[in-house]
Amino acid sequence: MTHFSDRVERISISGIRKVFEAAGEDAINLGLGQPDFPAPDHARRAAVEATEAGEADGYTGNKGLPSLREAIAEKHRRDQGVDLDPDDVIATAGGSEALHIAIEAHVNEGDEVIIPDPGFVSYDALTKLAGGDPVPVPLRDDLTLDPEAVEDAITDDTAAFVVNSPGNPTGAVSPPDDIAEFARIADEHDVLCISDEVYEYTVFEGEHRSPIEFAETDNVVVVNSASKLFSMTGWRLGWVYGSTRRVERMLRVHQYVQACASAPAQFAAEAALSGPQDRIEEMTETFRERRDLVVAGLEDIGLTVPSPGGAFYVMPEVPEGFVDECIDRGVIIVPGEAFGEHGRGYARLSYATDTESLREAIEIMGEAYDAVV
Repeated sequence: MTHFSDRVERISISGIRKVFEAAGEDAINLGLGQPDFPAPDHARRAAVEATEAGEADGYTGNKGLPSLREAIAEKHRRDQGVDLDPDDVIATAGGSEALHIAIEAHVNEGDEVIIPDPGFVSYDALTKLAGGDPVPVPLRDDLTLDPEAVEDAITDDTAAFVVNSPGNPTGAVSPPDDIAEFARIADEHDVLCISDEVYEYTVFEGEHRSPIEFAETDNVVVVNSASKLFSMTGWRLGWVYGSTRRVERMLRVHQYVQACASAPAQFAAEAALSGPQDRIEEMTETFRERRDLVVAGLEDIGLTVPSPGGAFYVMPEVPEGFVDECIDRGVIIVPGEAFGEHGRGYARLSYATDTESLREAIEIMGEAYDAVV
C-alpha cells in the first residue's frame, strides 16, 4: 500500500496562502508580502535581451552565472563590507530555495533549529521537512528576537538558529548589538546562524546589520533575494552565501533540487544589482509613508501597534474575532497564529499596496473592530 512520508505529514499549507487563495476578486488584499512596484526597467531589458540573443536557453552552471555571482559579491562588499568570493555564492530559485538548501545541508534527523515565534512560516516547515525539530522562541514586546532567549534555548541537539532582520511578519529591525550577539552565540556554541536578510533595504529606523560582519568563525550563512529588494517576486531569484565548505554542501542539495536558477531571471537580477539603484530609495520612502499611515490608522481604531522599523508589515494586537470580521468585510489579513503559537492575539498586515486601498482598508477595519468589541 502506498503511503505519504512522515516529513510531509508534519506540515500543512501555509496560513498565508490559505487566506490569499480564499480572497474574493474585489477584496483588499493585505495578506501577501509582494511590493506593488514594477521590477526595474533595466532588469527587464536585460532578461529580454539575453533571451532574444539565445543566451538564456540553456543551463547555467549550478551556482549560477559567474557575472551574477560577482554582482552579488560586489553588493555585499559594498553594503556589509564582506570580502565575499563569488565562488561562495549560489544563485537559487528565490530566497525560499536558499532557506531550503541551507537547512537541508546542516540539519540531521532529530536536530533542533531555533526559530523566532512569531516568524516566517517556512522556518518551521523546512526544518520539519529536513527531519529536524523546530524550537520556537518568543519575541520581546517590541517583536525583536532576544539573543539571550536564543542562547538559553541551545541544547546539545541544536544544529542552527534563524535570525530575520528586518523581520517577517513583524517588520522589526534588530539593533546592531543584538546582531553582534547572534554572531557571538554562533561562534561560542559552534552552531549555525542562518541569517535571512531578504528585507535588507527596507529599513526606516535603525540600520540593517548582518551577523556575518561580526562572526569570527564560518558559522553564519546568509540568505537574500532580489524579490523584495527590487520588487522581483515573480522572477524567483535569490542567493545564499557562506564559507566554501558550507557552500559545497548546499550545492549538493541545490544541484538535485533545482540544477540552476532560471537563466533569464539571473540576467535580470545581475542588471538589478549592478545597474541604477534609485528604485530602492523610492520604494523605501513610499513604504515609510504607508507605514506611518497604517500605524496611525490602526492606533486610531484602538489597536496596540508595535511600530515596525522595516520591511512592509505591521503586526497589531487584535481582539478575538477581528481577523474573521475583516475578511468577511473584504479586507484580507493574516491571523498571527499562522506564524507561530506566540503570534496568537496578533494579525499581520502587509502595506505593500497603494495608499487609496490602505485608507479604505483602515476604515473597514475600524468597522470590524467596533463589531467585535
